[in-house]
Amino acid sequence: MENKIIIDQFIENAFQLKEHLAHFLSIEQIELDKFLENAKLELANLHPGDNLIDCADFYKDIVGDKHLADLAAWHISSKEYIADTLKLQQMFSKNLVLDFGGGIGTHAIANALSDDVEHVFFVDINKTNREFVRYRSRNLGLGKKISFYNSIEDTNISKFDTVVCLDVLEHLSNPSDQLETFHKIMKNDSNALFNWYFYKGDNNEYPFHIDKKDIVNRFFEVLQKKYIEVFHPILITARCYRKFS
Repeated sequence: MENKIIIDQFIENAFQLKEHLAHFLSIEQIELDKFLENAKLELANLHPGDNLIDCADFYKDIVGDKHLADLAAWHISSKEYIADTLKLQQMFSKNLVLDFGGGIGTHAIANALSDDVEHVFFVDINKTNREFVRYRSRNLGLGKKISFYNSIEDTNISKFDTVVCLDVLEHLSNPSDQLETFHKIMKNDSNALFNWYFYKGDNNEYPFHIDKKDIVNRFFEVLQKKYIEVFHPILITARCYRKFS
């Protein structure tokens, strides 16, 4: 599908996001709007703070449908920014695509709509996210082009042509380890799209973000050793990388 058409579809209704969410959660539109309005605060309030041993537990077992609401609110209210990340992945995505921590599926859906992409492997530890994106992909006629997994190992794919990991790394206990994993499963000419925000906010509005100095330093050590950045002209936080060593 022509790239501009894909972006226009997202700008119009975020790939029918609100409609999909209302049907998936079995709630009326007016209730959905209230649900989305308080999503960010409610998700932050769920976080147990320093008592949480493993960040994965929060996203796998605690968040429930609050994570769907938070992500949906962000994608609806920030369409221009998200659209730019879609433009970025259309510049670099090809063949077999790993969408790691794919959330509500915006980027997986856009990649599945692209003629340059053979298949999207959607990985997310949250079962509710996986089921929601499965529901969305079927409604959009993309059921055969996206498959769903709890982990990278479950895909049984040894090498990917594209890795997409957006708004995820700051949520991981050891983001540098994830960079190492991506490096192992990328071909030499593969593209990886990353961004990160290692900051809890001025008023702790992002309690689920990692910000410990030693963890962040290690992340950049691995990034600079293992990857080389590929220039792109879009003014966003997301970056493209290829294997360096």
